[in-house]
Amino acid sequence: MKIIVSGGGTGGHIYPALSFINYLKTVEPDVSVLYIGTEKGLEAKIVPENGIDFKTIDIQGFKRSLSPENVRTVYKFIKSVSDAKKMIKDFKPDVVIGTGGYVAGPVIYAAAKLKIPTIVHEQNSIPGVTNKFLSRYATRVALAFQEAGSFFPSKKTVFTGNPRAQEVADLTDSSNVLGRYGLRTDKKTIVIFGGSRGALKINTAVVEALPELAKKNYQILYASGEIYYNDPEFLDIFTAFNLKENIKIVPYINNMVEVLNDANLILSRAGATTLAEITALGLPSILVPSPYVTADHQTKNAEALENAGAAIMIKNTELTGKRVVGAIDSLLLDDVRYRQMAESALREGVPDASNRLYRVLKDVLNGR
Repeated sequence: MKIIVSGGGTGGHIYPALSFINYLKTVEPDVSVLYIGTEKGLEAKIVPENGIDFKTIDIQGFKRSLSPENVRTVYKFIKSVSDAKKMIKDFKPDVVIGTGGYVAGPVIYAAAKLKIPTIVHEQNSIPGVTNKFLSRYATRVALAFQEAGSFFPSKKTVFTGNPRAQEVADLTDSSNVLGRYGLRTDKKTIVIFGGSRGALKINTAVVEALPELAKKNYQILYASGEIYYNDPEFLDIFTAFNLKENIKIVPYINNMVEVLNDANLILSRAGATTLAEITALGLPSILVPSPYVTADHQTKNAEALENAGAAIMIKNTELTGKRVVGAIDSLLLDDVRYRQMAESALREGVPDASNRLYRVLKDVLNGR
């Protein structure tokens, strides 16, 4: 089997793709994969590091307001479709999969025009512009959230979940990962993070909450983001509280999958990949949706889990140190509520998401 995968710009598009590729290699050992991304996206670093053949095209997104730059975008799209067609003809894939981001647009479009089966994977509850456009041409649209189905042709859609969920759920040995951070394995642990670069609002609220959190019988692992960890305004505070037995502050958690397996509670943004990971593990969460994303889709993601009884949502504008401590206490100090929320989270999880997407792939290849 030969497949082309395209998706990029953010980890939310890249990591689900990598998770599915890794799964595919276990069920199709002879699979050959080509990943098409951009030179400027995160995929240019992450994908080659995972030993996957990688090629690039030059593409950018449309401005939402009238802008002369959109003329250049149209030109780049036309050229990138031509470039993608050449790559596709050279590689001769059986199927092409797009996981979102601007780069997936010309690749999936080119494959469809070449009559090659295509699958679009939408990770969010509100789809982006690229996947809405591609749904007209794709053979199938795979959904991570049932709520996204209303935005696509119903005859093409199928619910699969997010492949990242299965990768997390299948990990059985975290090898005392908390101990590597200087934390204990016999204490309830909350992991707090605001994305790879951190989030100012979360950082400010955590700093405000640290004096109270240091008194608690549970422990905190907080990834502040490099920007804030090295900021002189926060450095002394972080250094002081890192000396506390139950608090560990780091710039970044590079083994998040392992860490989540040992966590009891999460406080984070509401990106699709994060939600896939925590629901696959049945982890309750406190979600602070980013207000700076397209169509406010993180709020819709968080609302879906809150309505299912699997999460507490706090609006970005309402986040304070007091709300952080109160929300954590309301879950970690109430065993009945915690257990109910964990069960709800697990019901929302799709721990076999990669297998479901693989079945969609096989159906597409078999013309079903």
